[in-house]
Amino acid sequence: MDDRFNTIAGWALFAGIVGLGLSIVSSQYFKADKHERPETMGYAIEGVAEEGEGSKEEPFANLLAVADVAKGEAVFAKCKSCHTINEGGANGIGPNLHGVVGEVIGKGVGGFAFSDALKSVGGEWTFDKLNEWLKSPKAFAPGTKMTFAGLSKPQDRADLVAYLNTQGSNLPLPEPVTEEAAPAEGDAATAEGEDAEAAAPEGEAAAEGEAPAEEAAAPAA
Repeated sequence: MDDRFNTIAGWALFAGIVGLGLSIVSSQYFKADKHERPETMGYAIEGVAEEGEGSKEEPFANLLAVADVAKGEAVFAKCKSCHTINEGGANGIGPNLHGVVGEVIGKGVGGFAFSDALKSVGGEWTFDKLNEWLKSPKAFAPGTKMTFAGLSKPQDRADLVAYLNTQGSNLPLPEPVTEEAAPAEGDAATAEGEDAEAAAPEGEAAAEGEAPAEEAAAPAA
């Protein structure tokens, strides 16, 4: 009886050792213990966007169209430690922002000493330029004295710009961009062909015509 029990126990122990060994070998071979993302996923799931897709921002004009001025005023609270916005207000760490929408970049009023980095940008504070400034001042004008990191949420920027526009500027907001406004690939190719065939005098005549209205400018905090 003892010999039979010992035999069974021996085989059971042997089977356990073999199973453990196979487990170790397979884990090393297939790297089963390393939770790594495979280079190629098994298959795509219909209707599910891949990483990076759909991350394009909404046109800023569309965000302005639904902007909330009251929320923009609340966002401006982050700017009050450096800026005033009342008419004739004094400059602080940053310039007074009354009527800044549409103003020449780096000029302003009240004798504020703007950085050379901002002065070198040129042009006026258009809505789009203000959006980029508020998104990241350092990226918009490398070397700027502005220490504010920026507003990461596009709608917060739109709300703030809409509020600033009501403070001494009141410029018309740009028209929202619709999907129909963007030509299809085929239409774009046709348009390019037609433009190429246009005579030079016609181009000169068009240049003499009324220029499209520039987008209204908006100031950053």
